[in-house]
Amino acid sequence: MRKSLLNQARQGTEKILDCLYQEVKEKLNKKPITSRKIARKNYLKVAKKRRLSQKKRRKAIGQQLGYIQRNLGYIDQLIELGASLTCLSKRQYKLLLVIEEVSRQQREMWSEKKTRVDQRIVSLSQPHVRPIVRGKAGKPTEFGAKLSVSCVDNYVFLHRLSWENFNESQDLKAQVENFKETYGC
Repeated sequence: MRKSLLNQARQGTEKILDCLYQEVKEKLNKKPITSRKIARKNYLKVAKKRRLSQKKRRKAIGQQLGYIQRNLGYIDQLIELGASLTCLSKRQYKLLLVIEEVSRQQREMWSEKKTRVDQRIVSLSQPHVRPIVRGKAGKPTEFGAKLSVSCVDNYVFLHRLSWENFNESQDLKAQVENFKETYGC
């Protein structure tokens, strides 16, 4: 769900802010205001509702995007004051890059009132994973890699591996031609 992703992104920016602030705290009078408790309260107010109107959902997404944008602005200010990104762990640095992209994508969807965007990130910890709509009962959406394989004499040959959704029928013709070249029939 988008609001959960945005909440995780907001919390991630707050942790990164804490780390960067430790480097330049002697240059600043006080820590940048992040409104953590208010942001968390606003998120929980929406997340606990069973049914949510489109208007309230849109307002909540806008609020979370605002918190994230403000935190990213504070991160930029701390970097200008002399904080170094080297104090961040590799995981935190990667998270910062992913959060910036998620923020851009969600801001685009929110401002243009769209429900989809190309290469949409749905997980901060695994940004390469994309949702694949399968239309099955129970769980209409699946996550993970999609494979195109063939089996010959109990050997499995991988033809295509992709985290994006693709139509398997496009690979069939090339696979048949490849089989004919390899086995002669």
